Amino acid sequence: MALDFLAGCVGGAAGVLVGHPFDTVKVRLQVQNVEKPLYRGTFHCFQSIIKQESAFGLYKGIGSPMMGLTFINALVFGVQGNTLRALGKDTPLNQFLAGCAAGAIQCIICCPMELAKTRMQLQGTGEYKQKMKNYKNSLDCLIKIYQKEGLRGINRGMVSTFIRETPSFGFYFLTYDCMTRYLGCEAEDSYVIPKLLFSGGVSGIVSWLSTYPMDVIKSRLQADGVGGVTQYNGILDCVQKSYHEEGWRVFTRGLTSTLLRAFPVNAATFATVTIFLMYMRPDDNLRGCEPGPVIQQPSSL
Repeated sequence: MALDFLAGCVGGAAGVLVGHPFDTVKVRLQVQNVEKPLYRGTFHCFQSIIKQESAFGLYKGIGSPMMGLTFINALVFGVQGNTLRALGKDTPLNQFLAGCAAGAIQCIICCPMELAKTRMQLQGTGEYKQKMKNYKNSLDCLIKIYQKEGLRGINRGMVSTFIRETPSFGFYFLTYDCMTRYLGCEAEDSYVIPKLLFSGGVSGIVSWLSTYPMDVIKSRLQADGVGGVTQYNGILDCVQKSYHEEGWRVFTRGLTSTLLRAFPVNAATFATVTIFLMYMRPDDNLRGCEPGPVIQQPSSL
């Protein structure tokens, strides 16, 4: 159990390093002003950030997901594993239900973490240039939000995060379970790592597609209120105003960068976990492609 937990932490960290630049692009595309857009699309956004802020600009806000990684992994492993055991059988349905339970519980940490990440990613850009220059790092961001808005401010976007994460984790574990069963990989299989990479990448894409519109709403709610100006009164109000102003395409904002990110992030996580366990437990059965030692990348995958 300790090695599984540590492997998940290392794998999750690898996933964050690989995927954070894509996440930065996704967030900026999701919340940019439609009347005065800064970016024409995913690749233009990448180019603009690197040109104006250097490559380090793509890693703004990375401290927040890194800080919450250990706690999120602990919750995901504990809740998913115990729920699956409580349900009795390792079936696709139980994998989905256990994943949903893990996704719901980890929102307690995921929501504040993503709030800080979003604020840091937007700091010093576009319409936020003058409004958001007061955050030194992710922890400082959370402290200042708490001092100004209290617990309610720290948990901004909690409901939308819950609605997104619960089914997302369920679909992730369900897809992974189905993929590994279909591929039939075993611990002694010489192609086990490519199969893990492929299964994890596909699972990440499916989980994002299942709840992506809610992620757009979550990002907008967490970016709302900066500088004292609030646009939305809640989830439904955000949905209605966003649709009225920008049409249905608003709910696919940043989807390209998200899907580009989903595959390598989950592939990196699976590969890192597998290699780590192979070196740490060379004589132990790694359970083939069983989902036990692997977690979903937070907030996103």
